[in-house]
Amino acid sequence: MSRPVILGLTGSIGMGKSATAAMFRARGVPVHDADACVHALYGPGGAAASAIGAAFPGTLAPDGSVDRVALRKAVLGEPDRLRLLESLVHPLVRAARDAFLATHASAPLVVLDVPLLFETGGEAGCDAVAVVTAPPEVQRARVLARPGMTEDAFAQILTKQMPDAEKRRRADFLIETDRGFPQAEAQVEAVIAAVTARRAG
Repeated sequence: MSRPVILGLTGSIGMGKSATAAMFRARGVPVHDADACVHALYGPGGAAASAIGAAFPGTLAPDGSVDRVALRKAVLGEPDRLRLLESLVHPLVRAARDAFLATHASAPLVVLDVPLLFETGGEAGCDAVAVVTAPPEVQRARVLARPGMTEDAFAQILTKQMPDAEKRRRADFLIETDRGFPQAEAQVEAVIAAVTARRAG
């Protein structure tokens, strides 16, 4: 039985990945949003929230969701505690992804939208990877236009992300978002055509 082609979609902050994911959805491609998955797991009644609260007392908000600021403080500079957190959350994230893939087993193509795909080795589970990219000056302008964003915060985020040049080097496809929506949409359509042709072949 054939399975979908699994396309990893990634890109650094401010590159336009969320807008690109929406372009795939608009064309009928199922998209699994890793960030949204974690947000749900950490939310009130989320599968990770109770386990995190038990392992890290004082990290739950009154509504039962994970207080991310408190959790960050609880694991900051504590490798063993960070590993414990990852051991609680990662299996739940994988289970949600597997359930998504099972639900869409008959689709020709599915997209795994993962911001830190390369940083976590997630590309190993994908048939191909599309990187959403834009020039550094465009990225910087977009990010610094966000409410509450500072140069320091932007710099800290970049230290946790693989450089865009390296992501581009590793990509099977590039989607460039600095030339307007029509150009990016044409690139998305080209990616869909290319990866579904692989499956047919």
